[in-house]
Amino acid sequence: MDDRAVALEHEIAELAREIGFDLFGVAPLRPPKDAARFRDWLREGRNGGLQYLEADAERILDPARMVPGGRSILVLGMAHSRAPVELPGGGRVARYAAGRDYHNVVVKKLRRLLRQLKQRGLVREARTLVDAGPLFERSHAEEAGLGFASKAANLLHPAYGPWFFLGEVLVDLELEPSPAVDFGSCGSCTACLDACPTSAILEPGVVDARLCLSYHTIENPGRIPPPIREKLGSWAFGCDVCSEVCPWGRKAPELGERFGTHRFLEEGLLGWLERLEDFEVRAEGSPLRRPGREGMARNAALALARQPGEPQLRGLLQALASDPSPIVREAAGWSLAQGFGSDSRSRSALERAMREDPEPENRSWLRSWRERCGNSTSS
Repeated sequence: MDDRAVALEHEIAELAREIGFDLFGVAPLRPPKDAARFRDWLREGRNGGLQYLEADAERILDPARMVPGGRSILVLGMAHSRAPVELPGGGRVARYAAGRDYHNVVVKKLRRLLRQLKQRGLVREARTLVDAGPLFERSHAEEAGLGFASKAANLLHPAYGPWFFLGEVLVDLELEPSPAVDFGSCGSCTACLDACPTSAILEPGVVDARLCLSYHTIENPGRIPPPIREKLGSWAFGCDVCSEVCPWGRKAPELGERFGTHRFLEEGLLGWLERLEDFEVRAEGSPLRRPGREGMARNAALALARQPGEPQLRGLLQALASDPSPIVREAAGWSLAQGFGSDSRSRSALERAMREDPEPENRSWLRSWRERCGNSTSS
């Protein structure tokens, strides 16, 4: 790399740091190095209901299509490590989801960086992307030197572990790729594979979305399959288990103030289940908005099975009787049987619902849950 190219990359890296990014690297704008693995993953159906990945497969496998004359990918990382997030009254959400929506935060920073590059006359054609875009970003980020691929299929960095967001700017600027960095590896560690509640990590680097708690609590719009919900524990949105057990993340700095704590968390599981109105307004600016009111109420109902108490019981009874969503009513019935089945009010409510619920499919499910009441784990 000549002196001018080195100076230019240093200039861009400094701009990125001033804007608020912790990590910066350059990858060539070409097919991802893990393209074959991505094809295999799709062919085997491990994307579950993430059909957009199939629809966008050609662009993901050939990202140069997105930018005329594109040459390089500027890959940036922003750390978000914080303490585990406990909801008022019980329940958990993934740490990244506690504050402001990272898509909004990171995109604004990427656009600010791009404006400065254009003002300097360095870039004409470009596109900014943050995780929802058609890019196999982990693969490109590894090539750009931002970390190494873990056995849990995320990226690990020595300082931040798995706790950082990625963002990219695809540009028509010719830059030298960042040199390879030897950060280390997972070695013989299998903590993430051993700890995954549903064994969704099938083998090192391969995750089946159809088994993943994060997929089901965020992206699955329908009923969460009973074998999966039985492994949910207290998770109401996402799952951090594989990241929490990873030794690489234990010394990550506390950065919770960066994204703050969104007011929507204050409602807790009961608020998400019981409040029907203004969901989009209440959750605005939060990652928890993603599943919609029905998805969050369903998740809350299922998590309440592990939060025994009179308010929780009353909330589930009310949801079973009158929630407008059949998915939420069914989830409430499951939790009543699972966590409150020895209470006569649960049994009576389930008997009534399995006869009177307006959805025939629901009535069938609720009959199954009523039969389980004798095996409940708490009163």
